[in-house]
Amino acid sequence: MCGQRRKVWGISVVTILGKIKKYPRCNPPVAHSTCCRSVTPSFSMAKELVNLQKNNTKSFISIFLIIMKIFTRLISVFLLVAIGSLFFFSCAEKEKCTPMVSFLETALQQAGENRVELEKVLSHYKTDPADSLKYKAACFLIENMPYYTYYKGKQLDRYLTYYTLLQETRGLGISPQVVADSVCHMYGALYLDSLQSYRDIETVDSAYLCNNIEWSFKVWQEQPWGKHVSFADFCEYLLPYRIGDETLTSWRESIYQKYNPLLDSLRASGVLDKEDPIVAARCLLDSIRKGGAVFTTAVPANLPHVGPEVVQQRAGSCRELTDFVIYVCRALGIPCAIDFMPIRGDENDSHQWVAFSDKYGILYYHEFPNGVSEVRKDAMCGMPKIKVYRNTFSLNRSMQEEMLKLDTAIVPLFKDPHIVDITFPYTKDFKKELQIPETALYKGKPRSRIAYLCASKRMDWEPVAWTEFDGKNIVFTDIQKGPVMRVATYERGRLRFWTDPFEINVSNEFHFFTPSDSVQDVTLFAKYTLRADEMFLNRMIGGTFEGSNEPDFREKEVLYLINEKPKRLQTVVQSYSSKPYRYVRYVGPKDSHCNIAEAAFYTPNDTTLLKGKVIGTPGCFQKDGSHEYTNVFDGDVTTSFDYIEPSGGWSGLDLGTPKQIGRIVYTPRSYDNYIRSGDEYELFYCVNKTGWFSLGIQLSGSDSLVYRKVPANVMFLLKNYSRGRQERIFVYEDGKQRWK
Repeated sequence: MCGQRRKVWGISVVTILGKIKKYPRCNPPVAHSTCCRSVTPSFSMAKELVNLQKNNTKSFISIFLIIMKIFTRLISVFLLVAIGSLFFFSCAEKEKCTPMVSFLETALQQAGENRVELEKVLSHYKTDPADSLKYKAACFLIENMPYYTYYKGKQLDRYLTYYTLLQETRGLGISPQVVADSVCHMYGALYLDSLQSYRDIETVDSAYLCNNIEWSFKVWQEQPWGKHVSFADFCEYLLPYRIGDETLTSWRESIYQKYNPLLDSLRASGVLDKEDPIVAARCLLDSIRKGGAVFTTAVPANLPHVGPEVVQQRAGSCRELTDFVIYVCRALGIPCAIDFMPIRGDENDSHQWVAFSDKYGILYYHEFPNGVSEVRKDAMCGMPKIKVYRNTFSLNRSMQEEMLKLDTAIVPLFKDPHIVDITFPYTKDFKKELQIPETALYKGKPRSRIAYLCASKRMDWEPVAWTEFDGKNIVFTDIQKGPVMRVATYERGRLRFWTDPFEINVSNEFHFFTPSDSVQDVTLFAKYTLRADEMFLNRMIGGTFEGSNEPDFREKEVLYLINEKPKRLQTVVQSYSSKPYRYVRYVGPKDSHCNIAEAAFYTPNDTTLLKGKVIGTPGCFQKDGSHEYTNVFDGDVTTSFDYIEPSGGWSGLDLGTPKQIGRIVYTPRSYDNYIRSGDEYELFYCVNKTGWFSLGIQLSGSDSLVYRKVPANVMFLLKNYSRGRQERIFVYEDGKQRWK
């Protein structure tokens, strides 16, 4: 047996017994009997042979025990693998088959005592097969309820009177900012933490939810354009009972009764395509926008969404006006969404509007009270922006899961995100992938695996996009080029920057605003972009200053013709004429409504402006006396003349006696963002990861500021500590401020 190679479970017995002592064999080989006769074994050899036999027996027993031990272990491993596999696949199958149930059950578990109310709704629609879609709609709403909260309180009710006051003071010359400040002064500050908060999942009852579902299905199924609205779009853009965090109220029926008659002509029309949702939207909005609106950005801080009743005032910011349109359209079965940019690319504020799609899927947008426009054919595509998102009622669970895999600390915009990215259709200068050069990144090790692309907001930066970050590679997707951006991570409750501010030009080239060693002198005329003033500035081109010795100006002489846009608050020019005149005036060009803020006339070599009786054409566009011709000589650059008619307006002085006019100083109508004499300013520039560095405080002595030996290729920001709130980043190139 020792001479044979037998294998048990792949293990050689000879190998196991390889240490057994070998004994001499007959050489040459002979028969066994012959060998035994010729060799007589001694006693010691005989004893050793006996021991050998015993050892061999023990070895085979050891082998047997080893084999049994191996077999036992293999059986154990097999059983563990089998049980583990069974458990894994059963869990995986359960997870794959029941995600919708899990979302619904998770929501119901958070409902507490209100679970009974929500289950009433589910039971009501589950019993009848004809209500299968209504059951799915109920599931959709309940699954997403845990993420919604609303507020109540006396302080909130007081603040909501602001919107009523906006309408009541309309036409009285009282600015919305004054109204907002008055509300705050009268009632004190508003803080959401001081209000009572309620969760939808714990408070929405069965009657409210069923009423919302029934009315949603009613308008979806009865309106002719409903046939082009899918169930998925119905759930997101018709079914929701709320927009944001407004106080809950039943609104569908009352709004339907008020506005549905406006569409009777469309439904009866044999010409218009009444089955197209965009045709219905245009017909409706053309009717309701005739009443106009009070638009302002001066809305009290910390207000939640104001709700369907308050927005009927048609007053407030883009948020309130957008909410108004959403409530009305959804109540009439017209699907619509709220699209928004978190931060405009050239301003400090967010902006939102209403989005529609026609029956072919073409995207349209609407900013109340304007018209409805196709996005790709409108200036909206060229508006500076980095990202555009769409608000959804449902939670974007895929985005949430992807981000939570990378980090649990997430900036507010993307925490519990009820948004989807819709940047592409709103852009022209589009970049599918924006890869940040590794050489541009600051040195260091990030504590977060999420990188944010940030937009400028005064001295702060607002995250508007995100991507995975491994410390080296950063690639953002679907970005509009043009605006200034910066990369940061969100660590320990604040942004940690990884690049200098940069922009990307149309040739896809990066330009980083990294302080240069060279210096320059800068002359500043404004603290904020004058883009909103462009209309007023253009309205002065072609305007004339005239002199006459007759009060009706039958015979007159042109003292000066304005042939370019004003570039500063006060433009000083010399009179063409040396003749003396008793009557002097400014005449606005055609279609300008004679827009001008201030005018001043001086005799040669005199620093004292001439005074006289103010004369001109009465009547202002506002029809409330707030923008009359007398404003041109009141010494206040914040007031202006806005003639009631497009052409023919003028404002002037009766000097009493003829005077020679040496120079003329004029000020355009504006939003008061120019440098003002006597105001206190401070200029900053952005310095790497350390933030903003001050270049000093100055008290302005005129309508300009001069700072000397400041770094080149930097991002500036100018603050006015005396008045106003608007400020914006800019660069200084070719001797001019370039707003970013």
